[in-house]
Amino acid sequence: MQAATRRFPNNADLLYDFALLAEKTGHLDVMEQSLREVMRMAPENHHAYNALGYSLAERNTRLDEARVLVEKALSMAPEDPFIMDSMGWVEYRLGNLDAAEAHLRRAYGLRRDPEIAVHRAKSCGRKASAATPSNCGWKRAPRTRRTTPPAQHAGAPAFVPVK
Repeated sequence: MQAATRRFPNNADLLYDFALLAEKTGHLDVMEQSLREVMRMAPENHHAYNALGYSLAERNTRLDEARVLVEKALSMAPEDPFIMDSMGWVEYRLGNLDAAEAHLRRAYGLRRDPEIAVHRAKSCGRKASAATPSNCGWKRAPRTRRTTPPAQHAGAPAFVPVK
């Protein structure tokens, strides 16, 4: 992929994909440099701002910068649940639990994504452990019981609702 970015140096989408790959392989400096270049080449690319902001928040580093980056992304795409999730995660990392809960609840309402759910659960759990009564708006899951071991029927549901 690096060869492709050299061959097509003005392709912001390719450079963005390269940045994400660099992060997955642990080359965080390359990821950050590449995302900053995407922002320079395509300042309207909200994904680049969000990706760098989220990466900083995920690593719990430079959180004020992460907030600025995600705020910019959110100003460009205010209805994007993944950017709302990033803002919630930044607020969570900063200890702003009410703001985190608001962003994460809205994000999860728009997109029932597992990662958003995990962020929301962590935020809610931290808030609850801070002696603040809150159920974060979760609804109790219906009771279930196992009917057959999952290995017996591959692909079949392992749980059924209890009546």
